[in-house]
Amino acid sequence: MLDESTVAAARAVDPKGVDLRRTAANADYWYPLAWSDELKAGRIIGRRFAGEPIALYRGASGQVFALEDRCAHRQVPLHLGVVTGDVLKCHYHGWAYDCAGKCVDVPYLGKERKPNGVRSYPVREIDGLIFVFPGNPALAAERLPATLGSSQRRDYKTRRLNREVACHYTFMHENLFDMNHQFMHRKQMGSIRASCLGRRHGDHWAEVEYSFSRTEGKSTMGERVIVDMMRKRGEERQDFRDHMRIRTDYPSQSLKVWVGRNIDQTQDPVLDVWLCYTPLDAEHRTNRTFGYLSVKKPPIPGLIHLAWPFVVWFTENIFREDKEIVEFEQRAHDAQGSDWNNEVFPALRDLREVLARSGVPL
Repeated sequence: MLDESTVAAARAVDPKGVDLRRTAANADYWYPLAWSDELKAGRIIGRRFAGEPIALYRGASGQVFALEDRCAHRQVPLHLGVVTGDVLKCHYHGWAYDCAGKCVDVPYLGKERKPNGVRSYPVREIDGLIFVFPGNPALAAERLPATLGSSQRRDYKTRRLNREVACHYTFMHENLFDMNHQFMHRKQMGSIRASCLGRRHGDHWAEVEYSFSRTEGKSTMGERVIVDMMRKRGEERQDFRDHMRIRTDYPSQSLKVWVGRNIDQTQDPVLDVWLCYTPLDAEHRTNRTFGYLSVKKPPIPGLIHLAWPFVVWFTENIFREDKEIVEFEQRAHDAQGSDWNNEVFPALRDLREVLARSGVPL
């Protein structure tokens, strides 16, 4: 059992007294809710953002719309309904809503007696993902993401990252940002030492850069496929100063890796990862992680496709270990009742300030 002074010291780690795990994701940003190919024309799916039920449907025009997933009549989910043209009809009594959420028809009432409708949300499809803006619609246009990493480039091979994780979204940001946890992946990568090269941050972004050295063990085939195939001939691996840059641009994250002795970040990275964590429940204790992992294709045609199963195997093992550990962090927070994290890494303290400043209290 911890004594009272130890508990008090742990709780006083953050001088501003902010418990990140009680900080809600800011709704005034775009969040992915589904993959575009999950939603065929004339179909509806139900999704959640921080406990808010949202019905996504694709009308006859091919456009995607997002409405509050409750009929204004008996509050049943609209995603059980039927799409007619660009209109969504409730499964229960056939109440019909247009793409703006306005009730346009109640079959058993006259046209002059239509009740109020339901909330609609700005929605856009970007690089194969359906994004919804749950906050103030007036801010939606200026905060629309432009592109999602290298996911649409033909000179990269890309896989989707898609999983539900039982933890607060801030644990996900911290896990990726802090490469000092490579010790946990020692079975997948051997012993890796991360060296922080620099850090920067602003109001709603934070960035950290690393180089790495292997102190023990060997790289796996998946790791070699991602980085070693892009090395120049005659360059030996131990001579490299490979370079990783991780950046949070609230609420998304990116990770890029360059290889070579002379790193030029204006050149294409060999690895380009884009991630976003959509909170599912009102308490923000679960999230759905959406992302793309893109690997630069080597000069030899077809080689990346032959080696791709090793990339999938390697990255799945890494993500499995990360998922397990952040869920353990969430359980610790639930058991302790507050954030006792004694964070000492300066870059991660920068990130925590950005997340606290960008989020809103639960």
